[in-house]
Amino acid sequence: MPIALLLHTSNLETTRTHYRDTLDFTLTDTAQSTLTATLQDATLVFTQQNLWQHPTGCSGTFYLIVEDVDRYYQQVKDRAEIAWPLQNMPHGSREFGVRDCNGYYLAFSQHQAR
Repeated sequence: MPIALLLHTSNLETTRTHYRDTLDFTLTDTAQSTLTATLQDATLVFTQQNLWQHPTGCSGTFYLIVEDVDRYYQQVKDRAEIAWPLQNMPHGSREFGVRDCNGYYLAFSQHQAR
């Protein structure tokens, strides 16, 4: 089941540029000054409104499942801030992580057949 996350950004234009030019997401301006970023089945919605009354940040990692993680890694590795390199994980996935322009950690993952 796909999920859409609503995330705070302090600068919508910086986020737009980062997700479009660095991470190759498709972007759409959406309701109430929000920006929707999509990559395959993953949807992230960014807003400058501080609905939570807290600084931008998250203590977790958002996992986005992609069809061909090796190809996607090659596509973005020289442009993105890589948090951890592409690797096979003991729990059966192949993944890598990035830190985005807002400080959020994203993992791009693909399940591996055992």
